[in-house]
Amino acid sequence: MDEALKAADEFFNLPHEEKMRLFSDDVHMPVRYGTSLNHARDEIYCWRDFIKHYSHPLSDWIHLWPSNPPTYRKNMGSYVEAVQNLQNKLMGMIFESLGLNPSYLGEEVNGGSQLLSVNCYPACPEPGLTLGIHPHSDYGSNRSGLEFKDKSNNWVQVPLVEGALVVQLGDQIEVLSNGVYKSVIHRATVNVDEKRFSIASLHSFAMDKKIGPAKELVDDESPKFYNEFSFREFLRFISSNDITKERFLDSLRIMN
Repeated sequence: MDEALKAADEFFNLPHEEKMRLFSDDVHMPVRYGTSLNHARDEIYCWRDFIKHYSHPLSDWIHLWPSNPPTYRKNMGSYVEAVQNLQNKLMGMIFESLGLNPSYLGEEVNGGSQLLSVNCYPACPEPGLTLGIHPHSDYGSNRSGLEFKDKSNNWVQVPLVEGALVVQLGDQIEVLSNGVYKSVIHRATVNVDEKRFSIASLHSFAMDKKIGPAKELVDDESPKFYNEFSFREFLRFISSNDITKERFLDSLRIMN
């Protein structure tokens, strides 16, 4: 974790022209540098720089990652492999908690997608006027400054625990669990005093793998609450909609 954060710091300290070589506002690009969530549709830009890149399987993607700073690929590569292994274990625990076999969809989990989002939130002179990231929920499953919305629609700050990882469940798990687990609406804030970094590892099934409620969790008392969908459909939605106003998950709900 320390080496990955060091690599992030070194990348964002590169000259602007160097980082702009990777700039893109196309959400389908395997590696892209930018700012905000959606350049084309965001009404207010976020106080954030980021680099996003696909990461699993590592051998398929690492050659596309930044070659500058020189240690970026090695240090970030070690981190994504460790997080991918942890994600596999957590998914087994989630399935078991739902009454499913821990190895449920094991091949799909191991062969799924991992997108790394490395974020830099510079110190902000007027932090009350902007956010690091607008409120949103993620597709799959993923330091002070992170907030989530509770059941009463209040924003609650996630406590900072040194050395800890924060695990958030996304739209994919809410659909697969037929609503037993809930997708987390969250945002990132900024502050006036210091620059802050975060690394989010976003996990999903393969790009075109359709996911719906597990058939074992659907019966007369708990009918199917969601239509099935794929990661590609999620990307298509966020590239053409303002996700601060419209949730992808809402487009999947079946009114029973």
